[in-house]
Amino acid sequence: MTVPDRTQPATTGSRPTESDTTGSHPTRSDTTGPAIPPYPAAPRQDSTESIHGHQVEDPYRWLEDAESDQTKQWLRAQAELYAAYQAGIPGRDALAARLTELLAAGEVSPPVWRGDRYFFSRREPAQEHAVIYAVDAGGAERALIDPTEIDPTGATTLDSWRPDWEGRLLAYQLSEGGREESDLRVLDVATGQHVDGPIDRCRYTDVAWLPGGEAFYYARRLPPEAVPAGEAQFHRRVYLHRVGTPAAEDILILGDGMEKTNYYSVEVSPDGRWLVITASAGTAPRNDVWVADLTTCAPAAPDLLVMQQGVDAQSWPRAGRDGRFYVLTDRGAPRGRIMIADPADPAFPEYASWQELVGEDPASVLHGLAILDGPGLGEPVLLAARARHAISEITIHDLAFGDRLGQLELPGLGTVSALHERPEGGHEAWFSYTDYVTPGVVLRYDAAEGGTHVWQQAPGTVAVPAVRAEQVAYASADGTTIRMVVISAGPADREDTSAAAGSGPVPTRRPAILYGYGGFNISLTPAFSASILAWVEAGGVYAIAGLRGGSEEGEEWHRAGMRERKQRVFDDFHAAAEKLVTDGWTSSGQLTVSGGSNGGLLVGASVTQRPDLSAAAVCSAPLLDMVRYEKFGLGESWNDEYGTVADPTEFSWLISYSPYHHVRPGTRYPAVLFTIFDGDTRVDTMHARKMCAALQNATSSPASDRPVLLRTEGEVGHGARALSRTIGLSAESLAFAAAQTGLRLS
Repeated sequence: MTVPDRTQPATTGSRPTESDTTGSHPTRSDTTGPAIPPYPAAPRQDSTESIHGHQVEDPYRWLEDAESDQTKQWLRAQAELYAAYQAGIPGRDALAARLTELLAAGEVSPPVWRGDRYFFSRREPAQEHAVIYAVDAGGAERALIDPTEIDPTGATTLDSWRPDWEGRLLAYQLSEGGREESDLRVLDVATGQHVDGPIDRCRYTDVAWLPGGEAFYYARRLPPEAVPAGEAQFHRRVYLHRVGTPAAEDILILGDGMEKTNYYSVEVSPDGRWLVITASAGTAPRNDVWVADLTTCAPAAPDLLVMQQGVDAQSWPRAGRDGRFYVLTDRGAPRGRIMIADPADPAFPEYASWQELVGEDPASVLHGLAILDGPGLGEPVLLAARARHAISEITIHDLAFGDRLGQLELPGLGTVSALHERPEGGHEAWFSYTDYVTPGVVLRYDAAEGGTHVWQQAPGTVAVPAVRAEQVAYASADGTTIRMVVISAGPADREDTSAAAGSGPVPTRRPAILYGYGGFNISLTPAFSASILAWVEAGGVYAIAGLRGGSEEGEEWHRAGMRERKQRVFDDFHAAAEKLVTDGWTSSGQLTVSGGSNGGLLVGASVTQRPDLSAAAVCSAPLLDMVRYEKFGLGESWNDEYGTVADPTEFSWLISYSPYHHVRPGTRYPAVLFTIFDGDTRVDTMHARKMCAALQNATSSPASDRPVLLRTEGEVGHGARALSRTIGLSAESLAFAAAQTGLRLS
């Protein structure tokens, strides 16, 4: 399905806890960072707009125009300021070297089987991007798509790929400069020759092959000239494309007259019988679902039957090899359940015909399934992938009745993803596994033998430092229990003050980073992170908070932190920072708050609402002007998550917390590093530009010892990037945090 647009010894320096929010500071120097020269001039314009009777000031609206000479001059000056600051920070090169060593683990994906041939991706330790390989029945491995070979600069990324059911053709999508504007091509696997494409405007599309490889369904945006100005990123349609024919001849299947922000997922069952299409308006947590029996109608004119429409829930059906549909849904079950829809039922495909197979677990969230029904099994089984408080597990169920039979043994407390089986069935399943100290590994479960084994390790070998991950529960402002993982050096690196405190061992206060996201039903789960390991190894603490708005506890958890309840997410984050200080992990003068995208909004709210809680902030690709967010990038597709300015009530939610509109001169704000990317087509870089100017103005008189800086990077975007770009961004962000919190880097 398509997911729409939807990181040394303990002898560190110490800084006093900052409890004041205002104050006069006569210089721009800091004992842990280089001196900051005057900020670039950014004139405040008298720009006020009346919205629903509210006078909204917007003095830096001129910075919305990235192409104006005034903005370009300001950006050049900001780049010079940032470069001068970076040159004076110690330890950046050492961090980059250590990140390089840790990322030398490389990566590998689970196999995608097509008969006796399988496909997978692998990034070797020194490669900038992963390469797609095909492995034939005899075991011969061939590289099919190498993005670095296509573009040695590393600016071209492989966005997705999908072989046809016979494994003879491979559809894949490339984009350039981080813009995620995919062009779709089709490769002949045997010859390596292209047989179709490029087809443009294919961002975020599935490729649903019909058997035989002669055609596929996919989603494509209308051409810019066919839509209103400013809406070129929207207006998708589902088409049937015949390989080798011009895209202009594609047959429209679905989308006319529907929501302009709709995202579509498309799937065809391996036997070619069933077509399944889903549609969701932007990132709304609900979808409409249609199915068509292609044995009773032409693929070019499918008779689409409504399976779900106008319902406030998400359902993801897949056709089983036994003729039934297995529907993973949160309808009537916010943590997810699996239901059966049988085409033999006269009421099919209506909800009234669905029968529950695997019920909702009150303490875990269901997110995937695989069906094992090969001839080597006594009885077919279903594997259900779950997350219990963000920790993965896979349970085994009887396929006929859903009874729980057992649970797979996993390597540790980590994250499972990409669980799947062979399209034709069998007794094996493959999935990826990772945790905080384990680079991604592909595991294979054999239901006939009853065991789980390593199918393929990440290709590189790395020395991982000893770290300790603890899940800490704390209360948010309204009393809700939130969970946070705190990662630090191992037990030997902790001091025992139980005699003095009377409460058992407590950690040594040290520089810390608190990371959060809290939105779009996205869960922060354990994963191997070079940045986390490098920071902890250098003597820091890294904390990850599972805030409301995510999916750590299911759809209710998500909805508890969206729309009019968004402030709860910020309260959860503030409480996490307070917990780290109260429990002795760090002090506010040693804490950096960090987040990107929706997490950048979180950081902006932390900076403006509770500037006393942290000494520094790293704010990456953020949303910060919530009054005008819908006018830029993909903003209009997120208004179900945040609300729309067009509605007076929803506007009141947005203006109440919009960070850009809550910057107050004279406030002692944390040091802030904004990182933005010129190729970002999701979150417009205007957010960070305007907020940077506002904070620089607010802290320039009287002068602050906490710098506000802007790091702009070209030829990369919101998502995937080359390895060297990842290392550079991470090293500079960590070095900034270290300089502002007193972490000494070698």
